[in-house]
This record gives sequence, structure tokens and C-alpha cells, in this order.
Amino acid sequence: MSDLWPGERGTIKAKANFSVSEDVAALRKATEDIGTTDKTLIDILTHRSSSQKQAISKAYEETTKRILVNDLKGDTQGSLEDMLVALARPPAVNDAKWLNKAIKGAGTDINILIEILASRTNKQIKELSAAYAEETKKTPMQKLKTEVSGDFGKAILLLAEGARDESTNVNADKAREDAKALYHAGEKRLGTDESKFIEILCKRSIPHLRQTILEYKNISGKTLQKSIEKEISGDLEELLVAIVKCVMSTPAYFAEKLYKSMKGAGTDETTLTRVMVSRGEVDMLDIRAEFKKLYQRSLYKEISSDASDIYGDCLKMICGED
Repeated sequence: MSDLWPGERGTIKAKANFSVSEDVAALRKATEDIGTTDKTLIDILTHRSSSQKQAISKAYEETTKRILVNDLKGDTQGSLEDMLVALARPPAVNDAKWLNKAIKGAGTDINILIEILASRTNKQIKELSAAYAEETKKTPMQKLKTEVSGDFGKAILLLAEGARDESTNVNADKAREDAKALYHAGEKRLGTDESKFIEILCKRSIPHLRQTILEYKNISGKTLQKSIEKEISGDLEELLVAIVKCVMSTPAYFAEKLYKSMKGAGTDETTLTRVMVSRGEVDMLDIRAEFKKLYQRSLYKEISSDASDIYGDCLKMICGED
């Protein structure tokens, strides 16, 4: 939910003096030679903007009559394959595929659902919905209605509409009113009125919510996050806390996700891949700064000590040295 255009704070940027034909030739050589040259694939896919990569994919298909993503799948494997394939796809297609995976099959992966719908802008949600419908012939809304229920379901469906208020004007009085309404719906009463939390946190604009969070602290003496954690439980608590974190700082929210994916025994490579790819062109520079602020460590160093193989090299390319 950065107020910036994608690309301004990303580490993956458009290449100057970009040549589609040169890149297609290099990718063909890398995938057609015996033993794929992973270094070439990584170098191209982490140093081109999304629109440049779409131009490459189109030209690749015209030249070879094959689909680049399929060739990448055939030539690489494991986490490296997942990452290169995701780097080659448009962001909206990635979001749609991740979302579909989260709600397909037995049990819904609530964490992915929350991460995507709490952190994306209206425009990104509209684009992922179109990509989702193209792939599955259903909208995410139609699919989610059969998968989620209760207050959590209501909140998720509101976010999936991609209809959050986008005005940038902040009226301090209205923010104070909302802060009071949240206080009276939670801390101030016996039992919690979840619907008030859902309505305010899923519909109001990001600048308005930032102000509301400040006003809430003045009224309650507690942070809104602490109140949500005390008053609400389960999936709805997770979702509302994620929204509050993204309102305060989307990069800090993702820095925490990255930290948790590498903490302790074993690395959660699925989350690591998803976050690095989805934020690489958006706000990776800010995520790096937040990571350092929160954990007194460089994200690049953390990745270096956590992933030492070619997959790690690809992650480091996206991260860039900080």
C-alpha cells in the first residue's frame, strides 16, 4: 500500500538500453544448451522490469513457439524453479496463482490470503481478480464465498472487492470519531463488536487509518494493535493486525515476514520467494531499511547466511547489497 508508484523503491528496475532480441537469444541459449545456465536466467530475470519481461516472454514465444515459463519449469527445479517462474510472470498473475493455491484443495491457507489481501492496493486487487478469472473462470469473490465464513469471511470479502476508499484528504475529526467508535466497540464494552472493526479497517483510506490509529492511542492509552490482540481472536485477529501493520508501514510488515521465514530451524522458502518476488519491484529498498531497523542486521547478510546455493544467489540479486 505504498503511496509510491511501483519501481520507485524497488531493487528490480527497468534495464537501460534494453534489447528484447538479445535477451531472447540469451534465454534460448541458457535453456536449450545441455545443462541450463542458471546464472544467465537469474541475471536477466532479476534485472528487467515487469513490462520488459512481458515483452521478452512474448518475443520468446514468437521466436521459439514455446512458452518461456514452461521452459523455465522444464530446466530448473525446486525453490529456484518457483522463483524464476514467478519472476518471469506479471505480478497480477503471481498474486492470482498464490491466491488460488491458498484457497484450493483441503483447508485454506489463511496466511497467504491475509498477506495478499491486506497489503495490496485496489488497483493490484482488481488486476489480480482479472488474472484469477482468466485462469479459473471464476472471480476470487465467487471462490472465497464458498471458502470463508463468519466475521473473518466478511472482512476478507470486503478486501477482495478492492473498494477501499482512496481519498488522500485526512479529516482529523472523522479520524477521531472512528477511533472512538473502535474504542467503544472493543476496550470500552463487555464483548466486542467485530463488525465495527471490520467496517473501519477494511473500508477507510490508508491516510485516514494512520490518523485514526494515532487518535486511538490518545483515547485508549493503548495501541490499536494491542487492543485488537486483546479483544479479537483467531483468523480475524490475524487479518486486522496485518491491516494495521500495513497501514503503519507495509515495508515493516514484509520485513517481519522475511525475518520469520528465515528464523529458527529450516527456511520457509515458499514465503521467502513470494515476498522477495512480489516486493522486488515495489518497495524492497524500504523493506531492507526496515529490516535493519527492526533486527539490527542487513537483509542481504541474513539471506547470505540462510541460503547458500544458487537459490540464495537469486534472492541476493533481488535484495541487492545494503
